[in-house]
Amino acid sequence: MKNFILIVFIWIGACTSKKETVEIDLPFYNEETFTAEWIDEDDPRYEDIHTISDFEFVNQDGRVITNKTFDGKVYVANFFFTLCPTVCPKMEANLSLIQDEFQGNDQVKILSHTVMPWADSVARLKEYAFQNEINSDQWYLVTGKQEEIYKMGRLDYFADEGFGKGVTDLDDFLHTENIVLVDQERRIRGIYNGTLKLEMRRMIADIKYLLGK
Repeated sequence: MKNFILIVFIWIGACTSKKETVEIDLPFYNEETFTAEWIDEDDPRYEDIHTISDFEFVNQDGRVITNKTFDGKVYVANFFFTLCPTVCPKMEANLSLIQDEFQGNDQVKILSHTVMPWADSVARLKEYAFQNEINSDQWYLVTGKQEEIYKMGRLDYFADEGFGKGVTDLDDFLHTENIVLVDQERRIRGIYNGTLKLEMRRMIADIKYLLGK
């Protein structure tokens, strides 16, 4: 009996050791269906992985924010508007968890694009940031030309669940609950439901994974 117990302990220890050595990798997302793809560096497809295009917007401090602002950094991107009464407040509250988790870490940023630039001026974004305790050094609320924001949302971040289905015009109102995780090379590595706090835990783990690579 003692020998049997000893064997069981050895087997459990071996299984635990194996689990600890498993390395979880994040997929890439290359198109609007958000089909996960694991692509090795020696794969011919690696050089063609989808990347976020160059951009230029203005944040709540009147500062110009471009793709260069995020060079070598991990960031999460979403789309919102300050007058939104339902989904956006949930997303803001959940993104605050990301801000708190990585407070003071210059390698992690948050990029929130307004989908109502005609209403969300720089001054309005500044007020919204103050009301929600948003740190402008880490979390950028940006505005700009509607056509540029909508094009980025749909063609770069694949942010509109309806695009290509019921929505076919780039000018149609952009709406999504998705938050997108972008790595240091401007590639999409994670998609999360921004209304669910549980999804933020997964995002935090994925960000830490990217920071450790």
